[in-house]
Amino acid sequence: MKKTYVVLGAGLQGAAAAYDFGRFGEAERIVLADAKAEVATAAAARLNALLNTKIFTSTRLNAKDENQVARVLKGAGVCLSAVPYYFNVALARIAVSAGCHFCDLGGNTEVVFEQHKLDDAAKKAGVTIAPDCGLAPGMANILAAYGIKNLKRPKRVKIYVGGLPQHPKPPLGYSLFFNIEGLTNEYFGQSHILRDGKVSVVETFSELEELEFPQPVGKCEAFITYGGTSTCPWTFAGTLDEYFEKTVRYPGHYEKMKAIYDLGLLDLEPVQVDDMNVVPRKVFHAVAGPRLLSDDARDVVVLRVIVEGENEKMVMELVDFYDEGTGFTAMQRTTGFGAAIVGIMLTKGEIRSGSVRLEEAVDSQKYLDEMKKRGFELKISHK
Repeated sequence: MKKTYVVLGAGLQGAAAAYDFGRFGEAERIVLADAKAEVATAAAARLNALLNTKIFTSTRLNAKDENQVARVLKGAGVCLSAVPYYFNVALARIAVSAGCHFCDLGGNTEVVFEQHKLDDAAKKAGVTIAPDCGLAPGMANILAAYGIKNLKRPKRVKIYVGGLPQHPKPPLGYSLFFNIEGLTNEYFGQSHILRDGKVSVVETFSELEELEFPQPVGKCEAFITYGGTSTCPWTFAGTLDEYFEKTVRYPGHYEKMKAIYDLGLLDLEPVQVDDMNVVPRKVFHAVAGPRLLSDDARDVVVLRVIVEGENEKMVMELVDFYDEGTGFTAMQRTTGFGAAIVGIMLTKGEIRSGSVRLEEAVDSQKYLDEMKKRGFELKISHK
């Protein structure tokens, strides 16, 4: 049976997810909806050309206009949200009313818990809400669930993940491969982790450590960030002793960004400048965002998930690169394709109805099988 998908947000990750729906989702029609009509139109044209098809269409959409969103979702099987996380509660509610499965890229755990309040309504409608389906949160936590399932007595989960430029440039040794709002959202605040078997709150941008990945990546640093653990600390409390996620960057990035934060340049409280009140973080987004963009789209995503037990350990490692053939970055592939895998599972009825936690509801072995179909070279060692 052919299916209709709607992707809200036709930027980098949304376009990649739509491509994956077109390639693997038995799609009859895929609608790319974006606040900028020209972005949606260009994405649809590009994807039609890549897959030699005409199934991709485009529309202008204001995600704040609930009536407009409802009209776009009418008759759709799955909606994937690739717009900023703060839209996702309202969008999930509209999807339930439309009888449409919903998944998103997420990144904000408070928003996820608000979405879970729609559980009863989703069950009654016979649809599924699956938040946090990107790379981390998303793929990383599903891999962790796989490791937990395959160890006799799992105790600890350690996740290290990052999107990096293949050729880093000053001043931060970093380039933006997704929305800068998502970057600062995950960098600063408080993170929920599992420690000593209990859900604990720790400051982001803390617990710095050094680690190394295979060449050409080499030496890196990693630190606690927000949102990557999603609901896993609550799910595995009392079962595991430890569960955390750290973001990977090239050496030196942490020190520079921490200085920016300590100077108050990422604060959300307005300050007075002349006769105006301005939010420092918005200024940072406006000033630094364009400077963190690069003409060189070649990136690399590193993901290492370590699951330790009493007498055994499983290490899952993925190093993925920019795809010269399609022009998709590694961040687009891991985030967009990863979310699309979940979306396609929804169309097949492979995930129960209601508002779900990926680590509980997704068949992790099937997910790994789907990763392989997409050319992801996941290396697994189990000792």
